[in-house]
Amino acid sequence: MIDPLLSLRRFLWVFCLTVWLSATWQPAGSFAGDGRSPRPNILLVMTDDQGYWDTGATGNPHIDTPHMDRLAAEGTQFRRYYAAPVCAPTRAGMMTGRYALRTGLYNTRFGGDSMGKSEITVAQRLQQAGYRTGLFGKWHLGMYPGYQPQERGFDEFFGHYHGHIERYEFPDQLYHNGTSVQARGYVTDLFTDAAIDFIEDTVATAAKRPFFCALMYNAPHSPFLLDTSHSKQPEGDKLLEKYLERGLPLREARIYGMIERIDQNLGRVLAELERQGLAENTLVIFTGDNGGVSRFWKGGMNGAKSSVYEGGVRAPFFARWPGVIPAGGVVEAQVSHVDLLPTFCELAGVDPPSDRVLDGRSLVPLLRAGQGSQHQPYVYHTWDRFFPNPDRRWGISDQRWKLVGMFGADAEPDPARWRLFDLQNDPGESQNVAKQHPEIVGRLRAEFVRWFDDVTEGIVYQPIPIPVGHPNQNPVKLEPSWATCEGDHIVYTFDGYDWDTIDSWKQPGEQAVWRIDVLQPGQYAVILSYGCRPQAAGGVLEVSAGPSSLQHTVQATATAEQFARFPAGMLHLAPGQQRLSVRILRGTGNELMRLNAVYLQRLDHD
Repeated sequence: MIDPLLSLRRFLWVFCLTVWLSATWQPAGSFAGDGRSPRPNILLVMTDDQGYWDTGATGNPHIDTPHMDRLAAEGTQFRRYYAAPVCAPTRAGMMTGRYALRTGLYNTRFGGDSMGKSEITVAQRLQQAGYRTGLFGKWHLGMYPGYQPQERGFDEFFGHYHGHIERYEFPDQLYHNGTSVQARGYVTDLFTDAAIDFIEDTVATAAKRPFFCALMYNAPHSPFLLDTSHSKQPEGDKLLEKYLERGLPLREARIYGMIERIDQNLGRVLAELERQGLAENTLVIFTGDNGGVSRFWKGGMNGAKSSVYEGGVRAPFFARWPGVIPAGGVVEAQVSHVDLLPTFCELAGVDPPSDRVLDGRSLVPLLRAGQGSQHQPYVYHTWDRFFPNPDRRWGISDQRWKLVGMFGADAEPDPARWRLFDLQNDPGESQNVAKQHPEIVGRLRAEFVRWFDDVTEGIVYQPIPIPVGHPNQNPVKLEPSWATCEGDHIVYTFDGYDWDTIDSWKQPGEQAVWRIDVLQPGQYAVILSYGCRPQAAGGVLEVSAGPSSLQHTVQATATAEQFARFPAGMLHLAPGQQRLSVRILRGTGNELMRLNAVYLQRLDHD
């Protein structure tokens, strides 16, 4: 027989538990414990080389950026958001929540701009949380199979791999999900079109799925180009003339015109969110990838892109989510690009990676409050063109103080020339107070060295071995910047990635060497792309990898700056990592050629 009193007690216990669970349970992915705010769509808009000072919202009286200013007014502005001094490290940090040096990425070219394959991106985590993901614009975290965006968590990718592209209209360095494509139009418009189409398609085909859309403009990076085509040049000229009439020099007028063109396209995306009824549940973040390159008006800031001064590492950062993020908010706390991954993971209701060190901290409390004076206790700034270096171009800041060591290639690093700034009273970094505060100098330097040793421990910084024989990239292109040049005359010349060359080949034995990783062994056709003056033709090259080699007699082109592709012969490549070299066997006494690329095409038969 059941005890009535016991049954009543059980009923009351179950009833109370149910009431408690109802009060505390929240849908998966609800925002920071607020069951009224389901997880949002996320639109991340990032520009390339736009300085903190290049918006009206950050005080620039000369530029017109109404849509950027609107985001700042309708949302919260972060006044001390720090990117890296240059673009690829910022993108790696944003994607992984880890400073770039942890990921193996250490440069913007020379093969140092590939993010380690073992890294987990924010797009991968959001995919696992049910988000549809797309990236439109600049990637710059790897160009070879295994490193491309559609293999790193993005359902859709349309953009470019390199640090910049040369043509802004009818761009010819673009890819769609790993395939080289042609496109018509002005590149800022094209990336915006693709993002809008992605949003529309998500609503039409996956209406119950939130989206993560990364709109990564390549403007206003050089070359500073507005519309130049036959039919559209008048539109570009209008913006250019507008800023020339305001007294800006030509270079600055071009940059401002490009930024205003971005602003117009930002307005198009915001209008699309409203048209689709998504504005109320979409977090929109607008920011930049490093310090600025414009010079006309800098608001008293010191430094520019590639430096570790404030002008080199601070970028605009506006966040809007109506009804959740307070309008008109201002956050004074220093925050970092590495904070984005944990922030987006929290919003999506998915844990960030737990099997590795994360440097980022979620911005959700600051976003909810629309204010805050403390977040990252330290932010670290470093970049060296060729190899990670703790002494040559570095900086560290806490909430008040900043210590900087900036030494060019010809200057010997000297602790006596370190500079300490009180950012609270001297945001323009005009007064070096290192001598007055040696204890602060010591503390900050010790912390920077501790951090640098930690993030670089056990990592070998060198170009990845180029995958050869991957089914999704045949032939594979070996670019000049990835080679090691050996010889007294041979040099690498940078000119827009796809037009780079290895020049001044003269003496026998001079060579360029690439590290490759042969995924599929067998017979490979070798194609050399180069330019050769008619009077220099006739020299002989040897191309070799392991025991296999071939010889090629260099042929003339119209001029050394006109490149043609010449079949050179066949190599039999063994599996695994090895060196591939192109070497002079016999020269002609002149510059033999300007080598633009080596192509390796796997054949169907051995």
